[in-house]
Amino acid sequence: MSLEDIKQATQNFHNDNCIGRGGFGKVYKGNFQDGDGFKTIVAKRLDSRFGQGEQQFLSELKILLDFKHESVIGLVGFCDENDEKIIIFEYASKGSLDRYLNDASLTWEKRLDICIDVARALDFLHGGAGNQPKVIHRDIKTENILLYDDWKAKLADFGLALISPLIQETDYVIDHACGTIGYLDPLYRKSGFLTIESDIYSFGVVLFEILCGRSTFEIQKHEGHYLPDFIEKSFKVGKHGEVVFKQIREQIVHKSLITFQEIAYQCLHLDREKRPTTKNVLMQLKKALVFQVSYRNFMKAWFL
Repeated sequence: MSLEDIKQATQNFHNDNCIGRGGFGKVYKGNFQDGDGFKTIVAKRLDSRFGQGEQQFLSELKILLDFKHESVIGLVGFCDENDEKIIIFEYASKGSLDRYLNDASLTWEKRLDICIDVARALDFLHGGAGNQPKVIHRDIKTENILLYDDWKAKLADFGLALISPLIQETDYVIDHACGTIGYLDPLYRKSGFLTIESDIYSFGVVLFEILCGRSTFEIQKHEGHYLPDFIEKSFKVGKHGEVVFKQIREQIVHKSLITFQEIAYQCLHLDREKRPTTKNVLMQLKKALVFQVSYRNFMKAWFL
């Protein structure tokens, strides 16, 4: 896409249209002419003043071009013109998941649907579609899960992601640990050994955030440690039910809760070889949803 078109869509990158910022640079919302109407887009503009981010730009662009999936944020276009590097994404109307963790209107069923969408994205990226290279996201967190009007969830922000041509489950890459504290796999942080199981650990944190209705940062602020340690201590003393977000506690069928908690807890295992695969996580999350929906349908039939 031409730089001029992007400038027009974002009113020349006006501050009023800035909807976020990160290590890459600022993110702008804009309205792009699409036939007879307008299409809302998001433009991620590389801030090259500090000489950083170009590799992340190229990496994210390559992944979005080569790895298309219904649960991965859609690429609209890109611009590499006049020293400007910009990636244009589809617009997620509800924003990021972190804003809804303590929203009581986000029911348990909706939360499960969101978890399943993200698990589908991870299963695809981790090589669920055959012999394609594996993509390790490296920054799975609720802030990087975007939501649409129908609560459809998509995984976004691939600036730190790594494409690995390795096929074997035991393959690893030795790399300088990067990601977000509170979600970061302890093994990866300490040793620099990166595997797809590092994503599984981070996803386990996200699963418990969705269940608890609290972010790992909020838990750290009030409990003095991040979510994984909080869950470990709670489970050791048998307080499985008490970690559940109060506003949705009464909605959750026991079988659904147990299935969800067991797979989420496995994701946080300190031994990466004992963490489940994304395929297994996806299967168990679907099972938790079936238990929940079956109960709802039973109750509906009972009262008719």
